[in-house]
Amino acid sequence: MSEEKNRTQPPKLSKKAYEKELLRLQAELVDMQQWVVETGARLVIVMEGRDAAGKGSAIKRITQYLNPRTCRIEALPAPTEREKTQWYFQRYVERLPAAGEIVIFDRSWYNRAGVERVMGFCTSQEYRRFLHQAPIFERLLVEDGIMLRKYWFSVSDEEQYRRFESRLEDPLRRWKLSPMDLESITKWEEYSRAKDEMFVHTDIPSAPWYTVESEDKKRSRINVISHLLSTVPYERIEKDLPEIPERPSGDDYKRPPRDEFNYVPDVASKLEKDRREKKKKKA
Repeated sequence: MSEEKNRTQPPKLSKKAYEKELLRLQAELVDMQQWVVETGARLVIVMEGRDAAGKGSAIKRITQYLNPRTCRIEALPAPTEREKTQWYFQRYVERLPAAGEIVIFDRSWYNRAGVERVMGFCTSQEYRRFLHQAPIFERLLVEDGIMLRKYWFSVSDEEQYRRFESRLEDPLRRWKLSPMDLESITKWEEYSRAKDEMFVHTDIPSAPWYTVESEDKKRSRINVISHLLSTVPYERIEKDLPEIPERPSGDDYKRPPRDEFNYVPDVASKLEKDRREKKKKKA
């Protein structure tokens, strides 16, 4: 039986405590990004785990207030026919950060050790070659000065199933469900064995795996952000704030008549009108 099925569920984190701590951590992330930019550091964050384990929502909270010019998310699609003939790591190398950049991989080169292995999208030889080369590849990244952080989001089969059902019922999130996701339900133990073997070969001292318990998404987001911040040796960099200049007095500029422009209809005013009418009826 997999480790996911043997866990004890932690208590849910309260919304109030979560939101307060999340905002504090997000402010720290802004400071961390400023340090990365100013020092020319390079940071790679690998987010892996089961489908519906909470990777995407964690990434969303990490990047919510960061500057997208120097922090980007890489979620690569299936390789093209041309990319299939390249060295496996080649298309990931192209997306590594330059100085002053943060790159978050929403799934990464570890596709080969997970979905490709379980679903038969790679040969046994390609799989074994990956397990041999991945630690070498990651050591080269670290030796070159890249900070590499690898997180595995762990969720139980019961909670995963519940989240799949929730997505199916929510028209705003149905796009997150794919036939591949649903097939993972029937291959739970195969994915567990693949993950265990992946850890044996790729949990190395210079690039260790960190497991994020994700039964409670709020708790997992706080934990992963807090851990990330604790492993990056950033310092807060004080920058001089720009002064907002005084607005000059107007000359003889006259704005053209409004009827010469196309305006977006003010549907929001109807919402306010409806709110007032409902309030009157209740009174």
